[in-house]
Amino acid sequence: MTSHPHRPPAPQVRMRIVFGRDEMIGPGKAELIERIDRCGSIAAAGREMGMSYKRAWELIGALNTMFRAPLVKSTRGGAGGGGAVLTDLGHEVLAQYRAFETEAATAGAARLAALRGLLRDIPDEK
Repeated sequence: MTSHPHRPPAPQVRMRIVFGRDEMIGPGKAELIERIDRCGSIAAAGREMGMSYKRAWELIGALNTMFRAPLVKSTRGGAGGGGAVLTDLGHEVLAQYRAFETEAATAGAARLAALRGLLRDIPDEK
């Protein structure tokens, strides 16, 4: 069987913005708040990501204290069940982060292509 070299899939830009020692937002937190927006639940969003309930709450707590107002508001469980929603600021932070990712990927596309061209070929079979 002949092996044909191929290029790996296109590289992806994954941005982490560090504001301070313990203040940052990156792909994981962005995905978590997107999923909270879709699911209406911190626990459900965390489960979808394979993340513990405690970890999801820790990340949201960090985000909520990092910005001038909370990004996620939650209600306690009970007979009607609890839930969580993104605040207007949460939607704005997520939109700004995603726009920054897109702009960085677009601006760096030529550099990424050049770096990709410098990768070694990987045969179909190892």
